[in-house]
Amino acid sequence: MGEPVLVAAHEGWAEIRIDREEKRNAMNRASRQGLLRAVEALSGKAKAIVITGTGGSFCAGMDLKEREQDRASGIEGAGEEWIEVNLAIRAHPAIFIAAVNGLALGGGATLINVCDLAIASTKASIGCPEMGFATYPGMAGPAIQLSGITRKQAAWLVLTTSRIDGATALQWGMVNECVAPEELMARARALAEKLAQFDAAALAESKKALDRIPAFITNWRDAMDHGQMVNQTIRAKTAAQAEGGARFAAGIKNPGQGV
Repeated sequence: MGEPVLVAAHEGWAEIRIDREEKRNAMNRASRQGLLRAVEALSGKAKAIVITGTGGSFCAGMDLKEREQDRASGIEGAGEEWIEVNLAIRAHPAIFIAAVNGLALGGGATLINVCDLAIASTKASIGCPEMGFATYPGMAGPAIQLSGITRKQAAWLVLTTSRIDGATALQWGMVNECVAPEELMARARALAEKLAQFDAAALAESKKALDRIPAFITNWRDAMDHGQMVNQTIRAKTAAQAEGGARFAAGIKNPGQGV
């Protein structure tokens, strides 16, 4: 048995792959711990991180067979472990890109929604089977509801066990793009490479601002004032703004300019 989570480091970005194809990339204890270690190890080393799965699945959620075996042995904590993995992604300074290559159920849907950006294959299949177990999706449900989709759309996933494809996920705003399967990884990697051109502090502070507005700051004046504070924080951490302004004044294009 190899490592259930594989990491490939590149210039300014990295790729994390869940590698349990025979289990549809379901998250067992080793996978959860491996993913958390990978995320933590890339802090300060990657500006963008692509997460995907091996084979035809993105992530089929928690490994329920292992979880039931653990419960029968009096072992708990799987849910808490998975919460910590997802919170580590939200708190991470890098921009996370979900490359949804196929099946994404329960915890897989959670993973899509905690990522900052997402690209889905036309073969993606996203859903929450928990209601069939008389269970509210305790992590996927909140993550879906916090993703910005409508209540009716969230209810469809939480209440019916019906799955949506990549095109529907794009229509609902759950993913940013939907592409052919053979284009998925090239597109996700190109996006990561683009993000890796930008300043790390600017990316990290902008990620925080996206979480604060409108979740905590809803007043227009307060939001605009907060935007000014974000830039003050960036300037305190890096000279990139001043350098970018000087390049622009000299007629030199900055990364992303004119694109």
